[in-house]
Amino acid sequence: MDILHKKNVDVSSLSPLTLAFIGDTVFDLLTRCELVCEANRPVNALHNMASKRVCAAAQAEAIKKIMPLLTEDETAVFKRGRNAHVGSKAKNASSSDYHYATGLESLFGWLWLKGETDRIKYLYSEINNSGD
Repeated sequence: MDILHKKNVDVSSLSPLTLAFIGDTVFDLLTRCELVCEANRPVNALHNMASKRVCAAAQAEAIKKIMPLLTEDETAVFKRGRNAHVGSKAKNASSSDYHYATGLESLFGWLWLKGETDRIKYLYSEINNSGD
């Protein structure tokens, strides 16, 4: 992660959609790694399983599971992402789910760029361990 921090970017000054741009990839990578580590499956099956976990509806449910665990700063980042004006909406997603998913992605992007990988792992594990 040293390459990410070479330019001394003020992470809190980045737009919530920029944070979501990174957070989307972070969340997707965690999901893909988890699925691959669970079992050796055909790639098409992995793709289908990942798609169900990273869609807006699933991400909206995920953030709702971890909201009580968020710090004040994390909640503020989530809300900035949730309330950001997005130019489009995902296929097959309600506007509410899409906004909540964007908030989750903003949070994960913010944590990633701050180098808080342990916090990301903790929150991600709580998403998957809280009563699916």
